[in-house]
Amino acid sequence: MNSVNDHQLATDLATRAGALLLEIRARLTADGAPSALMKSEGDRRSHDFLMEALATTRPHDAVLSEEGTAYACHPDRAVTARTWIIDPVDGTREYAEPPRTDWAVHVALATNGFPVVGAVALPALGFTLNTAEPSSTDDLPPLPVRPRIVVSRSRPPVEALTVCDALGGELVEMGSAGAKAMAVVRGKADCYVHSGGQYEWDNCAPVAVAQAAGLYTSRINGLPLTYGHADPYLPDLVICRTELAEAVMAALAG
Repeated sequence: MNSVNDHQLATDLATRAGALLLEIRARLTADGAPSALMKSEGDRRSHDFLMEALATTRPHDAVLSEEGTAYACHPDRAVTARTWIIDPVDGTREYAEPPRTDWAVHVALATNGFPVVGAVALPALGFTLNTAEPSSTDDLPPLPVRPRIVVSRSRPPVEALTVCDALGGELVEMGSAGAKAMAVVRGKADCYVHSGGQYEWDNCAPVAVAQAAGLYTSRINGLPLTYGHADPYLPDLVICRTELAEAVMAALAG
């Protein structure tokens, strides 16, 4: 695997971690295990698999994982330009509620702070969106009259509601951050606006995939999304079709 390029490696690791998670979920579901066990075992084993694989294939790179937080294969993330940013299970609640499909695995590489490589596996749907073979906005369906704004089922942010009102759109409820972002990439939604509660592992891989597909991405204030910071808190983002970017950002500016 050392000869595999970064894009291919991210895709392979996210896909294999997703397959592992499906196996765990099927076994624990058959055993009647509680959802808490499914969450903990899925998180732990996916994290361990990804960390061990990256330690073997990219031993000189730093790694930031939701399940490891400050842990890195390299002793100090601050001294390397390359940081792998992973979320072993994006959407543990959705993962632990079979047969839900709106959860993901994120594997990304930020170089000098920018998300240049990414793979978002949607294991329950059977595919991985990635920067090795990126999607294209040319393949998206025509923009609907009422743009679809994808939001959390339980707590849609006020900024997303503001954008929806301004665009005369409709809300589409969905689970994990990766699933929502990939809904825009896949043409199942047209805009994803989030504020509060995310970290770099929640959105680095989705942003890399979205950028490679030609979508608009930024912070809510219009600044670029950057990664590999000492503090991984990155609470807000916008991912949308380019045709909507000006109207979305105008609505957010108030």
